[in-house]
Amino acid sequence: MSECETGEFLVRDSSTIRGDFVLCVKEDNKVSHYIINKIQVGGKIRFRIGENEFPDLPSLLNFYKTHYLDTTSLIKPAPREIYVAKYDFPGRDPEDLPFKRGDLLTILQKDEDEWWMARNRNGDAGLVPKPYIEKYDAEVERQSRASYVPRPVSVPSTTETAESADPVHNGPPNQRRLPARAIVTRPRVPCAYDTSALRLEVGDEILVTAMNINGQWEGELNDKKGHFPFTHVKFIDDNDPGHDDEL
Repeated sequence: MSECETGEFLVRDSSTIRGDFVLCVKEDNKVSHYIINKIQVGGKIRFRIGENEFPDLPSLLNFYKTHYLDTTSLIKPAPREIYVAKYDFPGRDPEDLPFKRGDLLTILQKDEDEWWMARNRNGDAGLVPKPYIEKYDAEVERQSRASYVPRPVSVPSTTETAESADPVHNGPPNQRRLPARAIVTRPRVPCAYDTSALRLEVGDEILVTAMNINGQWEGELNDKKGHFPFTHVKFIDDNDPGHDDEL
């Protein structure tokens, strides 16, 4: 209801029928909820909404981008609420979602005051305690990093070597000068709704432009700017033809 534009939508898990989904759409001054049944036809999984059936959810959504549901077609996905963990939470019950401080969580439902349903970057979902998380503001984080002034590097003592004091090639990853080239070491196919995430293929060369403390870095790949998990790349050391400067 907080979204202004008619036709904004999201897909969520059904809270009443396990395995089914619900398409929530802003229509005029209300939010309409359309059940999507996950069915099996001839040994194949299909998705049914009303009298129409589709082979997968993307096909269903694409159809209703050009056809009306009730009073509108689908215009654009509603932004999910992203929260960042303030503390570690190991989880106490099977339905809990454990997380570490700094993890980003997508809020799915707020059925209770103190316990919300959330999903992590791996796609796992569960309940999280509201006091342990806070609203994530990517713009604030970028401004904070932009205003950061690194401490001057001290001159090595007689017991240090110049190599051990080098903040660029041997220091922690967040001390590397940017932008810097990196190679993709693990493939990643982002969620279809996350248009700012980069698709990664092993061997791709990416230009890293920002290293956020939450582990989601920013960069440029194939003329597209976006974010990606730092665990999927390693920096290319121009002085090392073997590219062994692995994170």
